[in-house]
Amino acid sequence: MQIVDAHHHFWDLKRNYYPWLADHEETTFFLGDYSALKRNYLPDDYRCDAEGFEVVATVHVEAEWDRRRQVAETEWLHAINATHGLPNVVVGHVWLAADNCEAVLRDHMQYPLFRGVRSKPVTSLTPDTMTPGAPGTIQDPAWRKGLAVLETLGLTYDLRVPYWHLDEAAEAISQHPNLPVVLNHTGFPWDRSDAGVVAWKKAMKTIAACPNVQVKLSEFGLKDAPWTIEGNRGVVLDAVEIFDVKRCMWASNFPVAGLRIGYRAQLEGMLEILKDLSPDELDQIFRRNAATFYGINVD
Repeated sequence: MQIVDAHHHFWDLKRNYYPWLADHEETTFFLGDYSALKRNYLPDDYRCDAEGFEVVATVHVEAEWDRRRQVAETEWLHAINATHGLPNVVVGHVWLAADNCEAVLRDHMQYPLFRGVRSKPVTSLTPDTMTPGAPGTIQDPAWRKGLAVLETLGLTYDLRVPYWHLDEAAEAISQHPNLPVVLNHTGFPWDRSDAGVVAWKKAMKTIAACPNVQVKLSEFGLKDAPWTIEGNRGVVLDAVEIFDVKRCMWASNFPVAGLRIGYRAQLEGMLEILKDLSPDELDQIFRRNAATFYGINVD
């Protein structure tokens, strides 16, 4: 089975500056202790992790590179591609609420593998601590202006927020029906209690009502629990039911997901959960949907 990995990261800590991996510890990182990530992760490491699978293309999503040099990450990744043949798509970064948003985007667009951005809006740690309309949030007029620029320039947007922000995300995205959007990491179903899953499903149905939004079936890791098939079966199948096979794409989120599970174990676990799908449906999730969304020629 050919695979397009719709979401992973590379970093070279000796050559480049990633504050969160260097000298700015994220005390609220969603998987807890991430010290194991503070090592280089490059194409040879990825290929070692993915050994035994036919990964025909990959999508690199911005890795919290030095925000003072946002386009430099896109430039570096093109050099990596020239040497190693991957990644095949670059999802870069821009601050959507910044005055120079369009100028930075146009600088990214000089590079042929660039397709769009992931720009994390300001979010809350819990549903009950939200501050709607604060600077940098989805409801910030400046942030929404940047979202409109993405649509105007024909770019894609990777949305990364916990599920309790999906209602406001859906309201904003509904204003831009021609903007291709993909929700990262299945909306982070972190609360697996009955009430938590109900709230996550409700929010997922809201964002799925936007026909231009797809979802990455990725990062089911939890802070205080192991990655297991039975533990994740319900949320995976719920996500596929809510979005339909035609709007789901698989992604490894490596090396971050490696804090909880190996690449092979994760991929085989996903295939076990999705075993009742037809070969054509599996091909959509694991290859075609990501290729179509990001404009990758895999045929």
